[in-house]
Amino acid sequence: MKYTYLPNTDIKVSKICLGTMTYGNQNTIDESEEQMDYALENGVNFFDTAELYPVPATPERYGDTEEIIGNWMKKKLNRNKIILASKIAGPGDYTKHIRTTGFCEKALFEAVEGSLKRLKTDYIDLYQLHWPERLTNTFGQRGYKYMEHDKWADNCENVLNSLQKLIDLGKIRQVGLSNETPWGFMKFLELSKRDLPKMITIQNPYSLLNRLFEVGNSEICIRENVGLLAYSPLGFGVLSGKYLDGKMPVDSRLKLFPNLSRFAGEQSMSATKLYMKIAIKYGISLTHISLAFVNSRPFVTSNIIGASKLIQLKENIESVKINLSNEILKEIESVQSAIPNPAP
Repeated sequence: MKYTYLPNTDIKVSKICLGTMTYGNQNTIDESEEQMDYALENGVNFFDTAELYPVPATPERYGDTEEIIGNWMKKKLNRNKIILASKIAGPGDYTKHIRTTGFCEKALFEAVEGSLKRLKTDYIDLYQLHWPERLTNTFGQRGYKYMEHDKWADNCENVLNSLQKLIDLGKIRQVGLSNETPWGFMKFLELSKRDLPKMITIQNPYSLLNRLFEVGNSEICIRENVGLLAYSPLGFGVLSGKYLDGKMPVDSRLKLFPNLSRFAGEQSMSATKLYMKIAIKYGISLTHISLAFVNSRPFVTSNIIGASKLIQLKENIESVKINLSNEILKEIESVQSAIPNPAP
């Protein structure tokens, strides 16, 4: 395994981060524990979860993923071996079963206390805002569209003050963003200069099918010393090639949850076919090329991989050993130029 540090800290994390949003839905408790055992045994010390997991989020399964992780850590007595990240759910219809109060201080304290209880721990290493409070482009929306009914009040400084209180209490160690735009990213970073907590990471989608992070956010990461925690590096499995030529594996995510199709459009499939040709040409699996590309980016701190099967997890973790040649990288750029960012 390769390791790096969460920016501005001495917290050492694996380049591969274990994503857990399938635990309690696609994955049973036994399967989830098997994955966590295997990941830790193979050097993955960084686990990412969220209070709303598993996905799709439902009232009946709210918090189940954190419960599974917490019970496993308690059973294994291994909390000290894991860097644990979680998130507070943002406002919206998707999460109104959790709360409707956004990131006010009461909501933040409620969310952290709930996660700590489910995770059976006294602290969370990295605590993230799952998506912005304001109306902006998130989840499959390519660009920002102003909406007159947006009554968002600038609460960013209050959020940082509340997070500082949680840090002072020892309940969280560091803070980060997720699904954030360059404006929101810089807003929080500028406010942190008022002796407030700095957002040290940003968790956004990044893959061969979606490199929109490179427009603005990547420069912020480099110049402000913040790390990307890249999620959906395989585009919900599309970049494994398993959906090519109309295939739809019976127990696959897109078969079970067809509404989660943001990475599976016609252009995405066309681009994936071209990336598959590169993989075949160089004798490297498409999964490994896709993940190795993300691993290699200078603004990426850790690559969040998720798997519904142990064999997938093994292949994903092995990607850390793959180094892409200049020739492969040039061919990747030629596909990106022909079909840029097909999945928003």
